[in-house]
Amino acid sequence: MRSPAWTQDELILACALVASNEWREYRTADPQVQDLSNLLRSLPLHPQEARTLPQFRSPDSVSRKTADIASNHPDYTGKPTRCGEPTRRMIAAFVAHEAEMLAVARAIEEGIGSGELHRIEPQPDEADDEGNTALEGRLLARWVIARERNPRLRHRKIDQARSVGAPLECAVCGFDFERVYGPRGAGYVEVHHVLPLHISGPRETKLDDLAFLCANCHRMCHRTRSGRSWLTPEALQTEMRSFRRKQPSGAVSSL
Repeated sequence: MRSPAWTQDELILACALVASNEWREYRTADPQVQDLSNLLRSLPLHPQEARTLPQFRSPDSVSRKTADIASNHPDYTGKPTRCGEPTRRMIAAFVAHEAEMLAVARAIEEGIGSGELHRIEPQPDEADDEGNTALEGRLLARWVIARERNPRLRHRKIDQARSVGAPLECAVCGFDFERVYGPRGAGYVEVHHVLPLHISGPRETKLDDLAFLCANCHRMCHRTRSGRSWLTPEALQTEMRSFRRKQPSGAVSSL
């Protein structure tokens, strides 16, 4: 059995390490390579049989990956090593949004260090049908989805809205389940984390961190696109309005 391909989460952690070294590679014997190797081998992402392979995320393989990252950085002046498109996309994400991506790496490290990410079961929709997930990786997506599906949080959010007379309608399109389905839809709505994954990961979820969405808009917020984060409700609404403005008059209903 061969070692599995590097995941988004693993590439985030490797890029963060290289970024901390001014985008220079690390040698196998470096203690930080040893530490990252141990961390990667502990991530709950791969089957147990893969994680027990001697070569799986060994210090040698981690050092090679840091060389790939360092030599494919746009400021590198030598000949780059050959690496896959996922590695190049992750380098580009760090170049464009280094502070945010370093925060993502810290959130993953905190979640693993606290044991929280080991306790959460894999969640439906943490990856799409092709195995792709949000730019911030699978583990933070898993964390957020588990919270969105927490019935206590959802009920508390609904109770909060009802206490001030707010409707249980989608924050993006205004869909109201009760208005459309009658008694069957009464009290039903889905909740979505409005914060970026690297913020919503390690911190305790507050009710103001959640927004009501219909099933369709929730799916669209979570839909994975290469090299991008999940959309906030506001971003999805903006995208929908932009799309509608480009359509011929009468082609689509207005939002």
